[in-house]
Amino acid sequence: MFVDLEIFAVIFALLYLFLAMRQHIACWYAAFISTFLYILIYWDVSLYMESVLNVYYLVMAIYGWSNWNRKSKINKNYVISWSYLNHLIVVVLILILTIISGFYLSKTDAVYPYLDSFTTWASVTTTFMVAQKVLSNWIFWIIINSVAIFLNFDRELYFTVYLLMIYQLMSVYGYYQWRKSFNEYKTQT
Repeated sequence: MFVDLEIFAVIFALLYLFLAMRQHIACWYAAFISTFLYILIYWDVSLYMESVLNVYYLVMAIYGWSNWNRKSKINKNYVISWSYLNHLIVVVLILILTIISGFYLSKTDAVYPYLDSFTTWASVTTTFMVAQKVLSNWIFWIIINSVAIFLNFDRELYFTVYLLMIYQLMSVYGYYQWRKSFNEYKTQT
């Protein structure tokens, strides 16, 4: 049953990223469906933080849709860049939360509690960056997905591994697409 769910989750996850790269608001509908399915899948394979992360993704799909809907009325090319200080704060916060939750998860039957925690907290932050249209979100995703490939391979979620490998390529392309929009937005303001 979960192999079938995983295939559907992968299809909707790819659709989400393809639409997000193009800054199409419908990406958030695909995100909602994919994340709902991944809540079930990750819980079943004892990656609890990944499962909880997908609950957050459900909420962020609604927030992202609302935020993009509002901002696209202002300017479709709206993409922002964060300062180095913002990035430093985010990285330190991710590391602190990773250590704390990894420590507590290490007391359970969780698999790779620190890596699972890292991908979760980094994804929480980066999903917010996507919803805010922060350009560097794509670079964060490349790092997160590299770790997630290992976790999913270890849990024998091979369709998800393929998804994450495709995400790596799409993230590079997404960065260049959003960079183009960022440059256009800067010249318009």
